Amino acid sequence: MCIRERVNDESLSTGITTNLARRITEHEQGNGARYTRGRGPLNLKYMEYCNNRAEASRREASIKSLSRAKKLELILLDNTASNGGGFGKNN
Repeated sequence: MCIRERVNDESLSTGITTNLARRITEHEQGNGARYTRGRGPLNLKYMEYCNNRAEASRREASIKSLSRAKKLELILLDNTASNGGGFGKNN
């Protein structure tokens, strides 16, 4: 699973997890990645399911290489496709 998070300083963070609920809890408790510590609260903006960890890692690297504008476009397109209600681009 590849996730997009927006933190309170409006920066964007990308990561992968096998358990989204657990990962969000870890971030909220300050046990997440160093980058997100102290930048909460976190707000999930985009996610997509991947078939395996290797695929998720490749997708994460691909998203991380995007410009901020392209990342925001990805979030906007996903929310538009799901009528603004959610996440879940399925590959």
